[in-house]
Amino acid sequence: MKSFRYIPDVATLKLNRDECVGCGMCHAVCPHRIFQLREKKAEIVDLDACIECGACAKNCPTAAISVNPGVGCASLIMSIWWHQLTGKEIKNTCC
Repeated sequence: MKSFRYIPDVATLKLNRDECVGCGMCHAVCPHRIFQLREKKAEIVDLDACIECGACAKNCPTAAISVNPGVGCASLIMSIWWHQLTGKEIKNTCC
């Protein structure tokens, strides 16, 4: 999802490829498809598209993925979408 960017190189997402079993759950649940399976292991292919939602870490059976959900642009993006949907003014869009 190349058009979706916040601040480069700030995502808290980490992947331990040694712990990865190649199940593909991270790829399946990631809303921005930042993971791909390569050589039977997950790989982060677009870190700057990560919105730190936490779906990948929550669904990883071996805890090979860590992320601090809600600290990055996920909460900002969801807030903007919510306010656009409801027509309410956004009061604080940045940390």
